[in-house]
Amino acid sequence: MSEDPKTLFDLCGGHPALDLVNSLDHRYREDGPSERLNDYGDVLRFLAESHLLDLRQVRLLSKDVAPEAGERALQSVRALREATAAVLYPTVGGEPPPAADLRKLERYFLDASRHRELHWKAATGDGPAAQAGVVWRWGRYGSEPNLPLWILANAVSDILFSDQMTHVRACAADTCRWLFLDTSKNHSRRWCDMKICGNRMKARRFQARRED
Repeated sequence: MSEDPKTLFDLCGGHPALDLVNSLDHRYREDGPSERLNDYGDVLRFLAESHLLDLRQVRLLSKDVAPEAGERALQSVRALREATAAVLYPTVGGEPPPAADLRKLERYFLDASRHRELHWKAATGDGPAAQAGVVWRWGRYGSEPNLPLWILANAVSDILFSDQMTHVRACAADTCRWLFLDTSKNHSRRWCDMKICGNRMKARRFQARRED
């Protein structure tokens, strides 16, 4: 997977929930995976790069969250990620996910929903998106250490209950297996990144043919 030097995360999954799962890189590698979420700062940067938190919120949480609380939130985000992976990978493969992991996600979803508040949004201009109406916001929970956890739980819930699930794929490279949203015209994409995994697998097949 390629990595822009200006960013920490390769967000080729096409949805924050899939990119979250991919933050444990090389998940199925024989010598073990590579962790991308190493501290609370990494979690905040992941949400910022995914456009789930603005820079003002990131600065607020970075400044106000105590190290111990940040560490607990980090562990919770990792646990959410692994429960999400345990549900998505079987689903992508056409198998039912473990009931225990569904219950875990259920608890995360319910906890996130308890920390949202209804607010009135004033009109900001023309068009449907700019009209006045009732919206969900984090309100008084916006500076809580677990805000990233709740936002990510909502992202996971969003894709699980959407039509997009029919287009979630796992990279065909055995050493990768990153999840991605297949938005290709005929929905036949096989690689998380054609320039990396696709070319690598093509090179391996070419070498195998030469050795036969």
